[in-house]
Amino acid sequence: MSSAPLPPTGPAASDDAGSSAAPGSSADATASAPYRVVVADDDVLLREGIARLLGDAGYTVVGQASDAPTLLGTVRSAQPDLVIADIRMPPTQTAEGIEVAQVIRGEFPAIGILLLSAHVELETTIELLNSGDRIGYLLKTRILKVADLTEALDRIAAGGSVIDPVLVKALFARQRRTDPLTVLTGREREVLALVAEGRSNSGIAHRLWISEGAVEKHVRSILSKLQLPATDEDHRRVLAVLTFLDAR
Repeated sequence: MSSAPLPPTGPAASDDAGSSAAPGSSADATASAPYRVVVADDDVLLREGIARLLGDAGYTVVGQASDAPTLLGTVRSAQPDLVIADIRMPPTQTAEGIEVAQVIRGEFPAIGILLLSAHVELETTIELLNSGDRIGYLLKTRILKVADLTEALDRIAAGGSVIDPVLVKALFARQRRTDPLTVLTGREREVLALVAEGRSNSGIAHRLWISEGAVEKHVRSILSKLQLPATDEDHRRVLAVLTFLDAR
């Protein structure tokens, strides 16, 4: 069963990516109201642990669920900013989390969704990840570090996407020889993989030990080589990530 709404516990989490939009209205990421989150996992200890970590980090946990139907009902009533959901939940422990996430995305496209899994779920997650922004996928081992969890949530709330590096590696391993990414250099593939993880140019520069200017040059080259339509750069970066995912 979902829990009763909890009172706000702290200031809003923020991210250098910019502002985030609540389901019913837009709000700056530095606003005083914290992000409202629903947590869903049938492992009560893990679920309660995540809820406690989020509360300590300044988020407001407005509901919890142990199965897909309860999660959907909780989201419909609470309409949170973010949903954290296990991919495998009762009754069949297969893809209930993915299925309910697709329903949530259809009914509430402004709600950010972070999917959690104990193992790489390549086939079941790729379609949802292809749905665009405000979506993320992390292995449960990744959230053992609070900073990784809150960073992912902030990116998603700000309109970005987050993909676990392990999944990125799995996607690269399955790319077809005729995939569109063959035109990219090894360094450009590294940059695109980090873009797919949701990292900013400065974050990529820090990870690869290169200048931010060099990252910008690589990104421009990637967008050009992939022959993406000339729209705003943020949208083109999303298209580049989708090209990367489609070439898995």
